[in-house]
Amino acid sequence: MSSATDPRPLVYSCSGCSSAAQLANHVALRLDRAGVAEMSCIAGVGGDVPSLVRTARSGRPIIALDGCPLNCVQGCLSRHGITADRHYQLQQYGVKKRRHEDFDPAQASTVLEQVKA
Repeated sequence: MSSATDPRPLVYSCSGCSSAAQLANHVALRLDRAGVAEMSCIAGVGGDVPSLVRTARSGRPIIALDGCPLNCVQGCLSRHGITADRHYQLQQYGVKKRRHEDFDPAQASTVLEQVKA
């Protein structure tokens, strides 16, 4: 199935070094593996990789998962005039940004269910 005809939304997440970023990435991976969404590469969009920018501009719905208020996913998309259909800033769901720590798996499950709803 080509990217343009795939009915699933695209999901982009930050995947930085903090617990919040890794929780966002985990949720995106779970959505992808469950077939709910197709995960694509936000670093490639931010880095102007033509094929990845084309995918982002394909017209498919976009779910953006930002782990913290820096909103890097949103920023990478906006560089190309793209606005996510659903943008989640995980701090709004009680996710704390902690350096050198793993995310809370129970909290990740809660966030996943909120995003899937």
